Amino acid sequence: MTATAEAGAAAAPQGHGDTLHPIPPEEKTWGWFAIFNIWANDIQSLFGYSLVASLFISYGVSGWTAFAALIVAGLMVMFLVNLSGRAGEKYGIPYPVLARASLGTAGAKLPAILRATVAVFWYGVQVYFASTAVSLLIYTVTGAEPGATMLGLTAVDWLAFLLVWVFHILIFWRGMGWVETFLNIAGPFVYAVMIGLVIVLWQKSDGQLLAQAQTIFANPEGTFWSEFSGFIAIIGTMVAYFAAVMLNFSDFSRFAKDRKAMVLGNLAGLPFNMIIFSALALLTTAGAAVVYGEAIINPTEIVERTDSVILGMIAAITFFAATVGINLVANFIPAVNGIANLAPTKISFRAAGLITSVFALVIGGFWNSFISEFGIAGFVNTLGATLAPIYGIMIVDYYLLRNEELDRDHLYETGGGKYHYGNGWNDAALIAFATAAVFSVATVWLPFLAFLSGYAWICGAVLGGVIYHRLAKKRGLAA
Repeated sequence: MTATAEAGAAAAPQGHGDTLHPIPPEEKTWGWFAIFNIWANDIQSLFGYSLVASLFISYGVSGWTAFAALIVAGLMVMFLVNLSGRAGEKYGIPYPVLARASLGTAGAKLPAILRATVAVFWYGVQVYFASTAVSLLIYTVTGAEPGATMLGLTAVDWLAFLLVWVFHILIFWRGMGWVETFLNIAGPFVYAVMIGLVIVLWQKSDGQLLAQAQTIFANPEGTFWSEFSGFIAIIGTMVAYFAAVMLNFSDFSRFAKDRKAMVLGNLAGLPFNMIIFSALALLTTAGAAVVYGEAIINPTEIVERTDSVILGMIAAITFFAATVGINLVANFIPAVNGIANLAPTKISFRAAGLITSVFALVIGGFWNSFISEFGIAGFVNTLGATLAPIYGIMIVDYYLLRNEELDRDHLYETGGGKYHYGNGWNDAALIAFATAAVFSVATVWLPFLAFLSGYAWICGAVLGGVIYHRLAKKRGLAA
């Protein structure tokens, strides 16, 4: 029997743990504001701010061209996550389970663990970066001086790191309800502080902030072609930035009350957040240029130059909230679900969370002294590039081949069923994935393909989807 949206009311299939179970209607409580705050927290990270601020400079385009590109990127990502999140909202299933439909019950473990590996790594790194905000707060309040270091961290740094590590555990231990609550608080709070920083810079610039914003990012030497190519490159960069969350958005959309809540949340969360956040980044960067005579893209450096203890304390709390927020959205949830999918009958949500936390303790603790110098970026970027074709395969399978119809019960039949494909692997999807992934990975390592680095995810997703569609049709896999 083909499952429908109403099938979520049925009891969860037995023997798969509480992490990957389909969410029944009574647990689908996230409204549009909760979805909105997923994107608010994802966009508002320190890295996100620095990325947005640098785009106005590094691509050699005018500020308005970059601003327009960011809005278009927000609309594009909104469209793509509405596609990838539909099955999660309809059937209440997370990404690792959805992937079984296209890759097979065993094959789905490959992209899930690749996504989880990237997420676990960055989860540990973000725990460390969040701890730097707590260290700043401790130093600001106590006036303590840095002492001896161990593995590149002082005693205060280690204390802050362990506090942040435990804080993450406390949130996820209480379940997704607490995750939702934290995101709902952190998102608006970060905006309030960013607006406060703009006001401080406005005062220090003697009211010249707006005038400077109109001229500092002007590009008098720009041509139509340079502006257009920069416009396209910025869109590609931002789409790639959100690529991981686009892939596993069903991990969140399955908690949405209905499709309307998901769509409205994505509409408000992506284009709106992108407009507001980009405008604040533009004004802050322009204000810093007026006050300090240079374009500063790191907000922590701007705060340090204000010499305000109160602003420093507020900023430390803000940076902490922003970093924890994106860590929960982009890293923790996909890591937990990917790990649980390795042994669904044995690994629960809490167990997977503890496994993730142990890795975070090691990665974050060694980040400053070793891992950051190890050249790990190439490894992580390679794993990320391999995920692009999975998106295309998943979308083609769900919309073009299955007409948005899945048999939910069979998705949980890991030892058989229609999605087992005989041996647990869908050969058509595997071939499409391998072929397209080679291209995506090549853009990371081959210099002559470096010009495609900003478009690698889009090209990989399209290529994976096209190849899979052709192979699946030949094998008669269409619904």
